[in-house]
Amino acid sequence: MAIREIEPRDVAALLAQGSVFIDVREEHERASGQAEGALGIAKAELERDPAAHLPDRNASVVLICQMGGRSMDTARVLETAGYTTLASVAGGTSRWREQRLAIVVPAQSDDARDFNERYSRHLLLPEVGVAGQQRLQQARVLMIGAGGLGSPAAFYLAAAGVGHLRIADDDVVDRSNLQRQILHTEARIGEPKVASAQATLAALNPRTQVEAVAERVTADNVERLLEGVDVVLDGADNFPARYLLNDACVKLGKPLVYGAVQRFEGQVSVFDAGRHRGEQPCYRCLFPEPPPPEFAPNCAEAGVLGVLPGVIGLLQATEVIKLLLGTGETLAGRLLHFDALAMRFRETRLRHDPACPVCAADRPFPGYIDYAAFCRTS
Repeated sequence: MAIREIEPRDVAALLAQGSVFIDVREEHERASGQAEGALGIAKAELERDPAAHLPDRNASVVLICQMGGRSMDTARVLETAGYTTLASVAGGTSRWREQRLAIVVPAQSDDARDFNERYSRHLLLPEVGVAGQQRLQQARVLMIGAGGLGSPAAFYLAAAGVGHLRIADDDVVDRSNLQRQILHTEARIGEPKVASAQATLAALNPRTQVEAVAERVTADNVERLLEGVDVVLDGADNFPARYLLNDACVKLGKPLVYGAVQRFEGQVSVFDAGRHRGEQPCYRCLFPEPPPPEFAPNCAEAGVLGVLPGVIGLLQATEVIKLLLGTGETLAGRLLHFDALAMRFRETRLRHDPACPVCAADRPFPGYIDYAAFCRTS
């Protein structure tokens, strides 16, 4: 018998005749409401062991999903398994709602409801799903800097559901910051940036714990700051901090998401040499020595287009999320350049330096140095 495709309004008559009505969407999809009378059994679960849910292969079974595709696929699987009377609801729950038929909201805890509603668009992505979202919720990220790069990155990492953000910055909010450092407001001028960031992110997503550390990263505290984190995001605006973070991440085996901006141009990369010694480059492989100060002025000296850190910071946040999920191809071994005036991206391939003093294979960690002096004299 061919699988019937029926309109939502026809389901009631079949239910009155004893049909079994099953919503094959995932639990998080059903959380916002499902067709009245339907049992919630996820597609994969039903297909894995149909007999556990439908012991009578001659029973009349009606399936519904969101748009009608998945329910029809499941009906075909059931047909192959020997079920004889199958129907799929055309247009699924979307059409059910359009026809103003009754919807019920399954009972769930407040926490489950918040999780399912807040991350509903992530949960629909097979590359994320419930398991991936739970990984994000369990993740810990260290962000160095709550300024131009840290602001957009922190916004989107918190919104994405990263469970713990440790933000280290010893600066206070200044009016000149507000052109690009969107975590902060006029009312918070003079406050510590980490406190301002904490308040902003708590208002956005109370599920994300923000640990505010009002300290500048140094050789004395860097390992304490990296303790227990999964990924490090470099939002620093100076070379001593970049070299220090690189060396610490290589030593401790932490992936480092690098970003830098100047005037109208920015760069992004991922340095993961600590977990891939002798294979992937570190920051020192790219820049064995810092450029002279006159060739690398900071934003306060050279200026920066206000939206530029937003672009670069969001690219950094994207790389952090990919690393946490273990999906996609990261920028490890690649340096992405962005020219805002030309609206052009270009990519440079990076190679590991076998003579690198920090990440060369089998080379012991040389120890931390006076990074400020190194950057002044190089």
